[in-house]
Amino acid sequence: MHIIGTAGHVDHGKSSLVNALTGTNPDRWLEEQLRGMTLDLGFAHLRFDDGIEAGIVDVPGHERFLHNMLAGAAGMELLLLVIDAGEGIMPQTIEHLQILQYLNVREVIVVLTKMDLIPPEQGGAVCRRIHAELKGTIAEHAFIFAVSTVTGVNLDALRDGIHDALKNLPPRSPDAPAYLPVDRVFALPGHGTIVTGTLMQGTLHVGDQLKLQPSGKPGRVRSLQSFGQKRESVEGGARVAVNLPGVDVHEIARGEMLVAPEFAPADRFTVRFTPLADALAILRRRNAVRAYIGSAEILGTLVFDETPVETREISAELFLRAPTVAYPGTAFVVRRLSPKNLLGGGRIESGAVAAAASQQEGHTPNEAAVLAALQTSELSALAPAEVAREANLRENAVEEALNALAERGEVLRVLRPVAYVDAGAASALLERALGQLGAVHRKEPWAMGMTSLALARALNVNETLLLRVLGALAEDGRIAHRAGYFAAPDFAPKLSAEQQTFFEGLVPVDAVNPFVPAPLNALVAAVKQSRIEGAAKAFDTLLAKGMLVKVNDDVYRGTQIAQIHARVETFLRSNGQMTMAQFRDVIGTSRKYAVPLLEWFDARGITVRSGDYRMLRSKGKIA
Repeated sequence: MHIIGTAGHVDHGKSSLVNALTGTNPDRWLEEQLRGMTLDLGFAHLRFDDGIEAGIVDVPGHERFLHNMLAGAAGMELLLLVIDAGEGIMPQTIEHLQILQYLNVREVIVVLTKMDLIPPEQGGAVCRRIHAELKGTIAEHAFIFAVSTVTGVNLDALRDGIHDALKNLPPRSPDAPAYLPVDRVFALPGHGTIVTGTLMQGTLHVGDQLKLQPSGKPGRVRSLQSFGQKRESVEGGARVAVNLPGVDVHEIARGEMLVAPEFAPADRFTVRFTPLADALAILRRRNAVRAYIGSAEILGTLVFDETPVETREISAELFLRAPTVAYPGTAFVVRRLSPKNLLGGGRIESGAVAAAASQQEGHTPNEAAVLAALQTSELSALAPAEVAREANLRENAVEEALNALAERGEVLRVLRPVAYVDAGAASALLERALGQLGAVHRKEPWAMGMTSLALARALNVNETLLLRVLGALAEDGRIAHRAGYFAAPDFAPKLSAEQQTFFEGLVPVDAVNPFVPAPLNALVAAVKQSRIEGAAKAFDTLLAKGMLVKVNDDVYRGTQIAQIHARVETFLRSNGQMTMAQFRDVIGTSRKYAVPLLEWFDARGITVRSGDYRMLRSKGKIA
């Protein structure tokens, strides 16, 4: 289904035209029918014999009700621009066209009404004049139908023109997260709260769990109707009435959005904005505005890097006083606070949408959108829900695409928590990291490499992000990550001869008491006082590689620990359990050293304590 919208000056016959086309009077209120003036949005259903159908949104023409017009205009795809043949184009006609150029209108049909009130010989001249006056607007190439709702002249031709236009409109994405701007709220006895709106994208099903945003109220779809017919599901482009049990009618107002869980409210959006030519003189770098997004009217500030000087699309930031929800590519319009002049409009920016439009071969549309979202985010690791928002897809479709892309190596999966990064961005970071590490390895071959903090600072990258990305790359061997240090995969640190001699003297082995350690504080002091180049980093390397082992406040050689481990294992395999006294006897040391040593073995899963005894764990190892 698609949405047809009417637009035009007050009293030019919009409601009468809708009534003639559909048999439905779109003026819902008695006051509207008595005054002959549409005050609020009206709706009607147009269906053709071949199954093509559309909802018609009849908007008010009077300037005082322009905010109501904007609430219904966002969903329009085909515009019927209604012009009184006798009066011609009026100011409100032009204002409606100016607004609608920024929204979702894909095609325009001009309808000249009240042809029965002008002499027949003037019809051609009127059409030519209207066509000339529409140059420079979105209706400049529109076909003109001259009709009369009184005599019925040309109404059949207009219906045929509408049918052909609807047939050629592209379908809205059924896989996108559901997004329904609420434009009416009411209660029905026995049913509860009903909200209506144009389903801008996605699909609604009976039983769906949705949310009203920005309030965050949960809403379960009890039932659906589209133009009086019950439906089990409704796809984008339809006029929909949704029954929401458990939600009080007074808690909802026009401007709320009924959306899928993928959406989250925001009060700041990066946008692509095109100023109206007449507004250039009053635009500044910061502009107080009324922003119209979906069915919402929200006060805010539109901010440019530089004041616009021509009517071309530019990037801007839209700050809102109240949050709302929008999907990438959502159309918006802004007006001044007072007077309410139109300033321009545009789209909620998304590099993902733009990039996906020129998708690479071999990708499904969903994969292209997901990949584009990650490429736009560069090194910002995105969770599936975040990718869904950026790519404007349901989360289950995103997860399917992410799995396929990860399997092909086009995206990188990182952990803690699970998120995804574009593989190209990850490879670029890896290349920079290896370049930095190569320089460090050449300068300090005795060092283990670089800590995540040092590497992040050198590359000017967030440390947490670097850890997640390079940590994932380390799993397949593209970079080494050992003992808290990153290094090139084939790098092995090597102490200089001078460093080797220095540390052998610091941690000597007594032939009489072979398992006596060296005090840690004495080693640290000696390293600090040493004039040997790189002594501190060489000390770290020896500890990281297990050539020296810190146990509490003492340091052992790795060979000492290996020998102690062997003796403990031999004893326990023969005896099954061991006391502290037995441990002292096995290695010939004092309680001062025995207690921290056994606790060290316990902590590494080599032994396990039960009361006063230690037993051997089945899979213990020194680490």
